[in-house]
Amino acid sequence: MVKPFLPQLVYVEPRALEYSLGKELISKFEKMGIEIRQTTSHNQIRNLPGENHFQKYRMAKSTLVVGVRKTLKFDTSKPSAEYAIPFATGCMGHCHYCYLQTTMGSKPYIRTYVNINEIFDAANQYMMERAPEQTRFEASCTSDIVGVDHLTHTLKKAIEFFGQSEYGQLRFVTKFAHVDHLLDAKHNGRTRFRFSINDDYVIKYFEPGTSRLDERIDAAVKVAKANYPLGFIIAPIYLHEGWKDGYREMLVKLENKLPDYAKGGLTFEMIQHRFTKPAKRVIEQNYPMTKLELDESKRKWKWGRYGIGKYVYTDREQEEIKDTLESYINTLFPKARIEYFT
Repeated sequence: MVKPFLPQLVYVEPRALEYSLGKELISKFEKMGIEIRQTTSHNQIRNLPGENHFQKYRMAKSTLVVGVRKTLKFDTSKPSAEYAIPFATGCMGHCHYCYLQTTMGSKPYIRTYVNINEIFDAANQYMMERAPEQTRFEASCTSDIVGVDHLTHTLKKAIEFFGQSEYGQLRFVTKFAHVDHLLDAKHNGRTRFRFSINDDYVIKYFEPGTSRLDERIDAAVKVAKANYPLGFIIAPIYLHEGWKDGYREMLVKLENKLPDYAKGGLTFEMIQHRFTKPAKRVIEQNYPMTKLELDESKRKWKWGRYGIGKYVYTDREQEEIKDTLESYINTLFPKARIEYFT
């Protein structure tokens, strides 16, 4: 079982100590005996321990920066929500295919933001602009927020904030099973708790440092018992030998373990594997032994956001993926809603 994340090294930005959460976290890490360093800004972090790129990259993944979120303009987050809400950046997992590989660049450390009331105020403004329509906020666009929340409880505060709101809904997704501290949060049904799931082949070869499938499903059962709206993201859907059997086994396992009352309001989102040329370079540098298939000649090229093209499966393969997984879901979870395939 993957243990809950504990940083080996913590950096703190001076302004973070102006906030009660910043003081509380630094006090907690001091008591744990974790090394704490000052930095004027996360951009100034240099010389992480390690003798080569490989060691420095892994150290960065074990480093937490306690800082202040300066930009309170939220990005859009289609198709899962109207806006991305920023509580953290970076992830402690080592998923070979992850798009954070390129967006995080050479600094894949984890950052947690302590000015959460300012972030909530900004969210309120976005809700008021769209009221009386509901506004959905996605909390896991730039991180796996659950992976760090047992330390920060930022997400728990956010769940309770949206639980009291009239026009806001929170969503997030995780590959981690460390959910116990979130089970008693007063969510009032306004947070959809989603788990990223994949077949055993993908988790074994491409998702080191994350909870295993059985652990994620067991955590989902706990979340269902806590009456959260529940969902699953099947991502990235990756074609490998035996993929149809692998994904069927995954969904059968899920159906067997989930209590019946949780199956009615379930949502599924499906995202095929994709990569960009810059991502391929970074992946091959960070995980030189990866089995991940990154052959452009086997893929279809597609325009992505911000004008960066990405490689996806061919139209025929996409159709086969969609038809296969939809048939499994419709058979095993007839009351569930498939939100999208992309």
